[in-house]
Amino acid sequence: MTARKNLFYFRLVATTYELTHLRALEAESVHVLREVAATFSRPVLLFSGGKDSVVLLHLAAKAFWPAPVPFPVMHVDTGHNFDEVIEFRDRAVRRHQVRLVVASVQDDIDAGRVADEPSRNRLQTTTLLRGITENGFDAVFGGARRDEEKARAKERVFSFRDEYGQWDPRNQRPELWSLYNGRHRKGEHIRVFPLSNWTELDIWQYILDERIELPSIYYAHRRMVFQHDGMLLAHTRFLEPAEEPYEALVRFRTVGDATCTGCVESAAETPEAVVAEIAVTRVTERGATRADDRISEAGMEDRKKEGYF
Repeated sequence: MTARKNLFYFRLVATTYELTHLRALEAESVHVLREVAATFSRPVLLFSGGKDSVVLLHLAAKAFWPAPVPFPVMHVDTGHNFDEVIEFRDRAVRRHQVRLVVASVQDDIDAGRVADEPSRNRLQTTTLLRGITENGFDAVFGGARRDEEKARAKERVFSFRDEYGQWDPRNQRPELWSLYNGRHRKGEHIRVFPLSNWTELDIWQYILDERIELPSIYYAHRRMVFQHDGMLLAHTRFLEPAEEPYEALVRFRTVGDATCTGCVESAAETPEAVVAEIAVTRVTERGATRADDRISEAGMEDRKKEGYF
């Protein structure tokens, strides 16, 4: 009986800590969202339909309820998207009643600003900066987290970008006591990362706790895949398979350009099952499933200096 009581109290304490931890993260993110809305003229939230941007939009809706979200969302569209994600994106925008701005990589290719490539992920930088400039956005919310990748671990919550959209990792502003400096001149802007201190497990526990809907490809489903460079890539109309495709039970840990976003073999069909799976994994979602992050040790940092997410 004593052992059972101890187990009961252990589970109670663990559950209480988990909920308190999530509420603290939520409060920090809500504070950042409100701070930006109060001090910037034209914020925008980057929204791809991926889990982090979905959580960020959910937090924005909570931060300003019962008023509507006071800024638009922008999708940098490579044209190589998973159909399920685009369908979900449009449905989420209607549900939250926010304005959607689509910045298209194809438009930049057609205009000769960039040359087409098999994977358009790298081309998003030009399109992102054009979308910011054309719409006059001075603050850009992103769903990046410090646990994802080394370069993102260097980011502050308020990340200054110069008039060229570039980032200098050695010249960042202090954020003591959660005081944020959003000062900037015309043509400059601030990237804002309200989820900086969250982990992938935090995101999924919050999705479970808040019952947040996600694109179906985040859960186990059968799909034609093929092996490429130690990863499983989906067989889509955008990518010629390097190996013979075969059917497998898989899910995606992150979503992006279909030509470089891999999936993992998994039977996790519910948020509870995904939480259990993530709790024991030792590789971040970008490290395990993003081919574009493998270009070099400092590949992401180099792209971020140029203006990437």
